[in-house]
Amino acid sequence: MGASRLDAVATQTYPERPFGLSRKGIEVIKPDLIRVGGASGYWGDADMATPQLLSGGDLDYIVYDYLAEVTMSIMARARSRSPELGYATDFVSVAMKENLEEIARQGVKVISNAGGLNPSACAAALRELISEKGLDLKVAVVLGDDLTSRASEFADGAHQEMFSGASFPDPESIASINAYLGAFPIAAALNEGADIVVTGRCVDSAVTLAACIHAFGWNANEFDKIAGASLAGHIIECGPQATGGNYTDWRDIAESMADIGYPIASIEPDGAFECVKPAGTGGTVTVGTVGEQMLYEIGDPATYLLPDVTCDFSEVILEQVGEDRVRVTGARGREAPSSFKVSATYFDGWRGDVTLFYYGEDAKERATVFANVALKRTQKRLRDLNLGPIDDISMEAIGSEEHYGASARNAPSREVAMRVGVKHPSREAVAIFLKQVNGAGLGGPPGLTGFGGARSKPSPVVRLHSFLLDKAKVEQSQPSTRGSGATITKAENLDASPVEAAPRDPETDEELVQCPLVKLAYVRSGDKGDKANIGVLPRQKAFAPWIWKALDETLICHLFEHFNSGDVQRFYLPGTGAMNIVLHEALGGGGMASLRTDPQGKGFSQILLEALVPVPVSLVAELADFDRSTGAIEKQHSGV
Repeated sequence: MGASRLDAVATQTYPERPFGLSRKGIEVIKPDLIRVGGASGYWGDADMATPQLLSGGDLDYIVYDYLAEVTMSIMARARSRSPELGYATDFVSVAMKENLEEIARQGVKVISNAGGLNPSACAAALRELISEKGLDLKVAVVLGDDLTSRASEFADGAHQEMFSGASFPDPESIASINAYLGAFPIAAALNEGADIVVTGRCVDSAVTLAACIHAFGWNANEFDKIAGASLAGHIIECGPQATGGNYTDWRDIAESMADIGYPIASIEPDGAFECVKPAGTGGTVTVGTVGEQMLYEIGDPATYLLPDVTCDFSEVILEQVGEDRVRVTGARGREAPSSFKVSATYFDGWRGDVTLFYYGEDAKERATVFANVALKRTQKRLRDLNLGPIDDISMEAIGSEEHYGASARNAPSREVAMRVGVKHPSREAVAIFLKQVNGAGLGGPPGLTGFGGARSKPSPVVRLHSFLLDKAKVEQSQPSTRGSGATITKAENLDASPVEAAPRDPETDEELVQCPLVKLAYVRSGDKGDKANIGVLPRQKAFAPWIWKALDETLICHLFEHFNSGDVQRFYLPGTGAMNIVLHEALGGGGMASLRTDPQGKGFSQILLEALVPVPVSLVAELADFDRSTGAIEKQHSGV
């Protein structure tokens, strides 16, 4: 039986009929909870998630998050080569092709932003697959986010970058422009009977929120519920990062990581939820794993802006209510913003980088000499050809602790990987650099290895330009069966953070002991464009004021001064005692615009974990590695 066609187009109006009623007006019993499995955190995530969740999840929905700004630029290049591309092809060719019969048998609904820059093509491929398998599943596609055709309009001088204030880039350089849409259009598609919903660019958490709106019949003004479900979506949107991936206490689950479980959110009608994983899978679900993910890649936790709500996570409570089961409550919401965040990716010249290996005494010095030889030869050749100087150069001797800056240990390494990269407006100039690196192999210091295979090729520099656009200026339509409804509420006082700004300065007459942060807190870092964030969740709430006092702006600037060229902000979450640190202009441009080894700040947490925090002896005396005779705590990354 062929698949039924169902197209839902993104809209910012909401239906007058309750979501608890079917299209025929027959009352539908609302569930006590729904179970949503997070099967993908990025384009390239493991293909083990879908069968694992289907075999042990007892799910109502499976959601897939594929998109990031870098991903959009890759999809733009693919679509330029073929009108049938521009989406996450392996969503269809792997996740759905290998599991579609079981999805249909169990009646699990699927929501995915795999559509990328070409959701209609993705939906067409799905319908063809459904037809081939003889299934009766309805596919909906949510449209309206792709604004690429309006590039010239946005170059009017009024659409400056929302963080840096930079002017809109040359329209000829644009690769993609997409508005971050919300969850209500997806919910509308589910109301119309869709079994699978494919979207373009929506916020990552919207795929989970949409399931809740559809199942529970929420309206657009139930902000606390929407914020709670948005947090559930935020927790599971990165797949196993909520179940032990990138976990501070990674040693606890090292032996089970190969079979790590993917997260499931059991969400209740009031927006509270529990995070679990399929039985018998690896990893773990703890306050630490869930708390790290809550803090991941956010700014002000009291003003987390989404298309459907302004979230406040500052008073969230995390409770370990069972083995591999964490309950999450206390999310609050305010009115939604009146604008969409829109992100444009654009080409800004060319880049090339090479990684070579040196070993032996003075390995870093020899690797540095070699890199400079290649760069000097390149600069000379560029002058001869009147191509202009190199725009940007990055040299990192990996293995020499350059990532640690002021906190690096000085013992020289006898083996390093020298990563050297350049940017230039001309593809030819970057190709010259890559040729000169190769050509210097016989004329540099000894100990060089790592040559082999084909020479690296120049690749485009892709930058991000984000701006706000009034929702009324995003042209959208709606299926004729939906009816009209109330427009989205405009937000007021979005920058207000009506929470405790910081814990009280701790006081004690006790002796203080210098304790490594890793013994006191869970820490995770990530990125948003050129910003890095580091979330710090205390293992005990009593540690919070001491951590806050020690990790002040002065110490943070000292630890990251070799990376950070912008401001430092700290935010406090009194519900958990956590803090979120935001480093502005810390990633060398971020994403594909950065030449750094770590363009997304993923390792920043490891630098912070070794910071020493003075705490009263009584608070840490029960730690397993506390030496009462010396008052010292062993400095190792093993957790408490």
